[in-house]
Amino acid sequence: MDIPKLPLGRGVEWLENWLTTYFGPVFKFILNVISGMVEGIETILTVPPTLVLIVIIAALAYWIGKWRMALFAVIGLLLIDNLGLWNPSMQSLALVLTASILAVIIGVPIGILCAQSNGVKNTVTPILDFMQTMPAFVYLLPAVSFFSLGVVPGVIASIIFAIPPTIRLTNLGIRQVSSELVEAADAFGSTPTQKLFKLQLPIAMPTIMAGVNQTIMLSLSMVVISSMIGAQGVGALVYRAVSQAKTGAGFEAGIAIVIIAILLDRLTQNALKPKKR
Repeated sequence: MDIPKLPLGRGVEWLENWLTTYFGPVFKFILNVISGMVEGIETILTVPPTLVLIVIIAALAYWIGKWRMALFAVIGLLLIDNLGLWNPSMQSLALVLTASILAVIIGVPIGILCAQSNGVKNTVTPILDFMQTMPAFVYLLPAVSFFSLGVVPGVIASIIFAIPPTIRLTNLGIRQVSSELVEAADAFGSTPTQKLFKLQLPIAMPTIMAGVNQTIMLSLSMVVISSMIGAQGVGALVYRAVSQAKTGAGFEAGIAIVIIAILLDRLTQNALKPKKR
């Protein structure tokens, strides 16, 4: 006896149509906010002269990671400019920064709630497992349905794909704060807000930053995938090179992504070291 197939796919499509019909204004508002953020960050990155921006990034790298990181930033960014990939790289960086900022804004409060409530943690954990194991390409389908083609569905898909590490490591960092310190704060009459912002978050910050670092790296990994739905930048060049079998052009675009990835990784990893010193 054959068991009838569950209409799971049709149910998802019905839900998608229902959301599109009744929440269209909400999606339009989200579309305007995200597109505005991407355009604003892209303007900041592309309006200044290239050399000026390279000097600023190198100075930031020196402040955070000393001269080796600054030297790598100068050489890497000059190479990107020499290859004629500066504007596409800044477009990709704007997409990554927008997705990462929104993922952190959403993810850190959820992680705090998970740390303060086992019920919230037990509810959110299976959702995070689902988000991390679902193939990234699947996120593009509903994103395109709700937000059409372009950079915004790429940002949405990047947020969904990249937000779990921030939530998980925020929860982990706060839960790892010594119970003796928490009891001492309670004994001195600290309010929950004071205990969170003056004790738990500062101690958990290295762990939270590790989650932010992973979120940024996962957002960057979505750059090429997002190019399949109209997002511009280096990912679009990689996708075009693959579809046209242009190995050289694909390698050059890949080098640009690698340089950006290393810079973002090292900057976020070392962000707290100057404060510690």
